[in-house]
Amino acid sequence: MQRAKTETVYDVFMDRGFIEKVTDDEKLPEILKEKVTCYIGFDPTASSFHVGNLVPIMALAHMQRHGHRPIALVGGGTGLVGDPSGKDEMRQILTYEEINKNAEIQKKQFARFLDFSEDRALLLNNADWLTKLNYIDFLRDIGAHFSVNRMLAAESVKIRLETGLSFLEFNYQLLQAYDFWYQFKHYHCLMQMGGSDQWGNIVAGIDLIRRLEGKQAYGITFPLIMTADGKKMGKTEKGAVWLDPQRTSSYEYYQFWINTDDRDVKRFLALFTFLPMEEIQEKYGKLEGADLRKAKEALAYEATKIVHGEEEAAKARSASRALFINVSDSVTLTTMDDSIPTTFKEKETFREGIPAFKLFEATSLCTSGSEARRLIEQGGAYINNKKVNKFDEIIKAKDFDQNGTILLRAGKKKYHRIKILDKK
Repeated sequence: MQRAKTETVYDVFMDRGFIEKVTDDEKLPEILKEKVTCYIGFDPTASSFHVGNLVPIMALAHMQRHGHRPIALVGGGTGLVGDPSGKDEMRQILTYEEINKNAEIQKKQFARFLDFSEDRALLLNNADWLTKLNYIDFLRDIGAHFSVNRMLAAESVKIRLETGLSFLEFNYQLLQAYDFWYQFKHYHCLMQMGGSDQWGNIVAGIDLIRRLEGKQAYGITFPLIMTADGKKMGKTEKGAVWLDPQRTSSYEYYQFWINTDDRDVKRFLALFTFLPMEEIQEKYGKLEGADLRKAKEALAYEATKIVHGEEEAAKARSASRALFINVSDSVTLTTMDDSIPTTFKEKETFREGIPAFKLFEATSLCTSGSEARRLIEQGGAYINNKKVNKFDEIIKAKDFDQNGTILLRAGKKKYHRIKILDKK
């Protein structure tokens, strides 16, 4: 049955699996029927967002698509302190210069999801107000409203007390609460959202607003997204999957999504794409077995389109399809899209030939010669879709196709192309 057009963003969050806890499950759905301003804070200690950051970013995008005004808050000030939530040790303290540089890069990535024109969304940096605070005034005006006993009872603090919590980090909750109050006061921000580990910080901000302004604010937390096999979303053997194309190419990003576990496809379509839920449920939710590839392809294409753009998503899909359909066809090898990870080598390099394991080591398929040897010895290495039987098998120029290309494969899904640079 098709939902009426009066669907609110709260309905969307519930249907798509964004909500873990809310501070007021009776009033909040009513509040979100009118236009509100909300915010989420983002840690600027990395020079790029990664897949693990997508749930809060997508939540802001959904808010905007339903007529609300989202604030993406870059933690330039709180980043100088470090949030102890969800950490078992103190975060690395970065310099002002490092944080400002990271914040500028993150701002560009936000623009893929949000429209900042005509005040439709705001991009703020809490360094603009936190770094100007007078310490004594802050203690008198803000610190007086916080109970140390209550702060010590917070789960994030209790965990860290076992390993050591610095006074610097202990102050973090006051600063984040101040952020919420400041945006409530200056931007009429009524709601803060964040990960499940932010519940205590969000509630502290709501309490501060009530004490200082005598008014009500609201909060939503998102669940920690785990894959069906129990791993934290966005983590791979190679590390994080970045939104920055210089760190994770559009092809690698697409491959990450198309390799989603069968059990996660429908859930991830709901969380990480803007496809209507009716389409996800009716068109993809009922697919099984080999047909699930259609759903995975939709997930990979839509997720890549959001981050890298439609053209890059189409190129990555084309390359992935070519590899999936027939990697042994030399015509396919030469017409594959350039989005496939490629290493260029001079023709002279292959005059005497190169051992197969050295080729795999020279690409992103193996991190060392010993890893490449094990891969070949275990029967998981292929060149032009033919199994490599000996780790020291010599690969020469004659093994390349007429366009100077060979395709390496590790296992069933990891590919890398080598092309010859023929100097004339």
